[in-house]
Amino acid sequence: MSDRSRELSGEGPAETGDGALGVRLVEPGADETERAAESALRPKRLRDFVGQQVVRNQLSIVLESARARGRAPDHVLLSGPPGLGKTTLSMIIAAELGTHLRITSGPAIQHAGDLAAVLTSLEEGDVLFVDEVHRIARPAEELLYVAMEDFRVDVVVGKGPGATAIPLDLPPFTLVGATTRAGLLPAPLRDRFGFTAHLDFYSTAELQQVLHRSAALLGVALTSEGATEVARRSRGTPRIANRLLRRVRDWSLVRGSGATGGGVVVDEASARAALEVYEVDPLGLDRIDRAVLRALCRTFGGGPVGLSTLAVAVGEEAETVETVVEPFLVREGMIGRTPRGRVATDAAWRHLGLEPPLTRPGGLPGQLELGEPGSGRSPEQLPRSADDLSDGR
Repeated sequence: MSDRSRELSGEGPAETGDGALGVRLVEPGADETERAAESALRPKRLRDFVGQQVVRNQLSIVLESARARGRAPDHVLLSGPPGLGKTTLSMIIAAELGTHLRITSGPAIQHAGDLAAVLTSLEEGDVLFVDEVHRIARPAEELLYVAMEDFRVDVVVGKGPGATAIPLDLPPFTLVGATTRAGLLPAPLRDRFGFTAHLDFYSTAELQQVLHRSAALLGVALTSEGATEVARRSRGTPRIANRLLRRVRDWSLVRGSGATGGGVVVDEASARAALEVYEVDPLGLDRIDRAVLRALCRTFGGGPVGLSTLAVAVGEEAETVETVVEPFLVREGMIGRTPRGRVATDAAWRHLGLEPPLTRPGGLPGQLELGEPGSGRSPEQLPRSADDLSDGR
């Protein structure tokens, strides 16, 4: 993944300060600076964690059982898109167990010795949180298998024929792994987690609860209408909701109720005005999202168009468009991926205030996707453009 894509996807530096000057205000990823700002808003106990009802109930049983037995709970794997609370849940697990939490990340563990140093520093019952666990280097991965199953690490001393392996026993601990790409986890590693949970996107009602709780901690008077306005632009992600709330608070402090000497009040009007300044529209799309839709609809007539061509049209790398911009647009039903390239759906045309064409390029009805039942042609029957063939997509 390129540096630009890592920044936008949250796997690298994405923002400066408190997120105000970030590359994308609606990006679910976060850098270390923003994580520090988020720490004051994180719930400390499972009962305070909003949303993910099924995961909360299951995890509550696992933790209560471990406390009753006086043993460390099984290793936990948390998967799902960024910004939904995987790190927060790992902190809650340690708090509920009354133990210490050690935090590291997959990219930081490139050698078996790196992992051995972390594991041998653990005390009995500690919780080890590994973010982006799918990015642990393979040599360290092999060492982790034994540590998770047998609570033991084999330290190799010397080189060549004279090398010897010294087994070191580890105290019982709980590994909490977080990943946004569970499919990249090797099966042997995935099978060693006794409890796995997938975090889903939040509903607007759940995000409103998150916002009211955060507003109280920030000392902001948030109305129900204001919470609704921010929540529906948050892409179902608490991290984005809290980030937008902080930006709306800033606007209200400078240009809204706070500018007149009163308290900071966020209502529907101030939330809408603030988010217009930050170019976040009612569906949560920002400038680059709309640029992709405009290029697809206005420049290329709705497509199909190859990924590389679309990326050039918006001045971004193809990988950035594919991994950062497209997932949300596809989830919202505004872009379709077809064998011939990307196509705009009727929802994309209408969001831009344009009338969808009656037919798409190739003579397909405007309301049907390529290869959709009723379109008359299957994906296998559609020719691939030279652009797509060169993309390999």
